[in-house]
Amino acid sequence: MSKLTTYFHNGLRGIIYDCDGVMINSRAANNLFYNRVLNYFGLPPMTHEQEIYSFMATGLQALQYILPKELHPQINYVVTQVINYNRDIVPLLELMPGFREFVEEMHGLGISQAMFTNRTDGGFAAVLEHFHFPNYFAPIMTSSVVPPKPNPLGAQKILTTWNYAPTSILYVGDTAHDQGAAKGAGVVFCAFNPVNLTGDLVATSFAELRQILASYLQA
Repeated sequence: MSKLTTYFHNGLRGIIYDCDGVMINSRAANNLFYNRVLNYFGLPPMTHEQEIYSFMATGLQALQYILPKELHPQINYVVTQVINYNRDIVPLLELMPGFREFVEEMHGLGISQAMFTNRTDGGFAAVLEHFHFPNYFAPIMTSSVVPPKPNPLGAQKILTTWNYAPTSILYVGDTAHDQGAAKGAGVVFCAFNPVNLTGDLVATSFAELRQILASYLQA
């Protein structure tokens, strides 16, 4: 029995995607944003540890992590009036190669697709608008409506909305927070372009993920 059959013995019914690192290549742009905030306060750039944490966390969690507590009251002013993410950083984001084509194919095949991101409602809406991306994702779970990952509630709510068995769902993510959320919801986890991360499945690109799923999708 193949891995695919082992994991999707009830059939692949839906796919949950992470945003940063899966839908979009945003690590360099996000680092630029946080380092600009640090520079505004006269602080040195992020350490490697801070970069890793900030990429997995919500924007507010990241800023509270990298800034001294005495500067936290100034966060809202800086990110709205001085260094605005949507204005200054979103134009620098890049769509992951093959993501649009993969999502469009899954949509055409009738596979449900959802988004579970630690971005806010407004942050994810800005991404969709920037890339003129059709909203194939329903439901969309953001940190505005559910606790941020690794809390699995967002994935669990997606399962409830779809009314599918967890074993029929694929979660595509690239961080330990994604892995934790997938495990908590009992869904199959694909580690996407992973660095020191394992998963039930592993893919370094959407072309490779398409190959992994090929035998099922042609069935």
